[in-house]
Amino acid sequence: MFELMFCSLLTIVPDYLYRRYAQGKRFGKEITFFSVWYELRWGITGCLMLTVALITMIFYFHPTAESATLYFRTVPILPEGSGRVEEVKVGFSAQVKQGDVLFTLDSSKQQAAFETAKRKIAEIDASLVAAKSDVVKAEAQTQEAKANYQQAKDELDTKAELQRRNPGIVAQRDIDKLQVMVDHRQAGIDAATAVGQSAALQVSTLLPAQKASAEAALAQAQVDLDKTIVRAGVDGRVEQFFLRRGDLVAQIMRPAGILIPEGAGRKSLQAGFGQIESNVIKEGMVAEASCISKPWVIIPMVVTSVQDYIAAGQVSGGQQLVEAQNAARPGTILAFLEPLYKGGLEGVTPGSSCIVNAYTSNHEEISAKDTSTGRAIALHVVDGVGLVHALLLRIQALLLPIKTLVLSGH
Repeated sequence: MFELMFCSLLTIVPDYLYRRYAQGKRFGKEITFFSVWYELRWGITGCLMLTVALITMIFYFHPTAESATLYFRTVPILPEGSGRVEEVKVGFSAQVKQGDVLFTLDSSKQQAAFETAKRKIAEIDASLVAAKSDVVKAEAQTQEAKANYQQAKDELDTKAELQRRNPGIVAQRDIDKLQVMVDHRQAGIDAATAVGQSAALQVSTLLPAQKASAEAALAQAQVDLDKTIVRAGVDGRVEQFFLRRGDLVAQIMRPAGILIPEGAGRKSLQAGFGQIESNVIKEGMVAEASCISKPWVIIPMVVTSVQDYIAAGQVSGGQQLVEAQNAARPGTILAFLEPLYKGGLEGVTPGSSCIVNAYTSNHEEISAKDTSTGRAIALHVVDGVGLVHALLLRIQALLLPIKTLVLSGH
């Protein structure tokens, strides 16, 4: 209506003034209600054409998006394993901090594994003490074997020397028996040395390796035991937390609830603009938003990024070929907007539906020296008609509560 009234001032009104004062025709005489079309045909035709052109220019260069929402991310509350709920620490809705316990699972199996691993370490420690005693014992046995060997060796040497000086004084059989005893004592030394080396190897390598494995098993058991305690991964709020004692929770089949991270949906707004406006929506454009959860308020915004892909065109591998005509509707250009001023989205509930207007600005091109006068005037007109769209947004924001509460019939 505004565009029609504005265009009539440039077309129908001058046409009527020309016929009234230049041609002398009077409204109600030569110009009647039934002859309006014939008398003012040029003005009416020009008005309609200019109105369509103006509306097209306004909605193209200053696009609007009625599908705008403050989307927010949710984190499913899932244990790393599965089990039955032992205790629930939070209520239906609660504010939580990172690390707060949300609920615990039955941990009898994990506790038993933890105790087993703990006892295994104690057993290896005891074996290590016993092995150290065996080392000391083996050293003593080695010394004893060496002493016995030396005694037998000395006796053999003495009798061998007597036999050398006075042959026949010592029986050869006695010398042979002493030689066998010396060899036997040498074998005892080797056996005691081997036992000592084995005990030392257990103390230095085998038992420490077994203890390290037992400690790793204990750490794994501790990890499994900790998995039965489910904590909040981020600061946020738990909503609609219906979990109760005895419920079965599995990582794949059944999440325990939803955690909404703190600040989710309060920093940016996502708006879907028509595909025809893909060449107009640019990063850095100034915009305005009006949200239903915060009526009668216009929020200054700025476009921070524009998604390069349209979600409606995505495909995934499957068993059938994609049929283009099955697309229900064309998709939109997704733009991310942030408030121009700090705290601009305060009071807007995350997930709220909003209306967004974006405004094209050609100030830099108009100020450029190489811009012609005609183009500068045209760009001024383009920027100026954004006022109409801004006015329409404010009218929508003004009528939105009335439309929702009164005219909707609820």
